[in-house]
Parts: sequence; structure tokens; C-alpha cells
Amino acid sequence: MAYQTPDHDSGSSNSNNNNNQTRLYNPYKDLQVPIQNLYHLPTSPEHLFVEEARRKHLSWGENVTFYTGCGYFAGAVGGAGVGLVEAVKAFESGETAKLRINRVLNTSGHSGRVWGNRLGVIGLLYAGIESGIAAARDTDDVWNSMGAGLGTGALYRAARGVRSAAVAGAVGGVVVGVAVTAKQALKRYVPSMSF
Repeated sequence: MAYQTPDHDSGSSNSNNNNNQTRLYNPYKDLQVPIQNLYHLPTSPEHLFVEEARRKHLSWGENVTFYTGCGYFAGAVGGAGVGLVEAVKAFESGETAKLRINRVLNTSGHSGRVWGNRLGVIGLLYAGIESGIAAARDTDDVWNSMGAGLGTGALYRAARGVRSAAVAGAVGGVVVGVAVTAKQALKRYVPSMSF
């Protein structure tokens, strides 16, 4: 019973018993667990197998979520910026402010979706290939990342032909190689930052 109110129709003769008839609902009344232990959650990562707990890297699911999410977010923000510039360039004299705002919102939203989807797919491909290479080689090093970049570029442009896939694969491998090298340089020469 959640909350009982006194019966007002019975008259004022029961005014002394009003305090005895009213009680609030306690959701923890029937639990045999102390309340402070109810929400005591672990702070360390949980792994299904001991071998996963010993490694110092993200799982494949965390990789897929991280790279896809970051790719989509970066693409959406960058695409919205590109759309904003395109909309401002397309302004015509005599347009009202309402039309200009509408043009900016439509162009930014369209470009943001397109670029977000592109980079999200690239992040998804990269994370899947990197996790697959790491599982096959049973190591986590720079070569996994470079191979994943090469494979991602090649797969992303595979529909445009062999030449386009080869060029995109080489570009992907070089971009990832530069990014990994820059990350290692930052770790080495800027010790206060943790990446």
C-alpha cells in the first residue's frame, strides 16, 4: 500500500488516529540486503576469460563501438561545418533571414549525415579488421593497425575497381602509420599525457 489517507467522511472524531493511519511505502522493506550494498558496482573492467583480463587493450566490441562512434561523430561535425560553408556561399541577395537559416540547417544536416555515415563505416571496417588481425596474430602491435588501415582503405574503395582499392589501401596504411607514429612520439616526448 503506497499511501493511506484518513477518511474525511467519517467526521472529526478520528482526528487523534490520523497519525496512526498514515504510512509511506518503503521499497526496501522486504529486502534482506543492506542498502549500501545494493548499488556497490565494481570499478575494474569485467572479462569473461582470464586471458582477456591479462591483456592491456580494448576488446573487439569496445573497439567497434569506439571507432564507429568516434568516426560518426567526427564526420557529422565536420560535415556540418562543410555544409555551413556551402550554405553561406549559396546565399542570394534578397533572401530573408528565415530562408538563410533554413538553407544553413538543411545543408548542414545533409552534409553531416553523409560524412558521418562515411566515417562511421570506415571506423567500423577498421575496428573489425584490426580486431581480426590481432586475434589471428595473437599480438597487439603497430603492424596490426597498419594492416587494418590498408585493408580498410582497400575494402572501402573496392567497388570502384582494383586500382582505386589499391590506392585507397596504400593511403589508409600510410595515414594509420603516421597516426600511430605520432601517438608513440607523444607518449615518449610528452610524458604527462596518457593515450
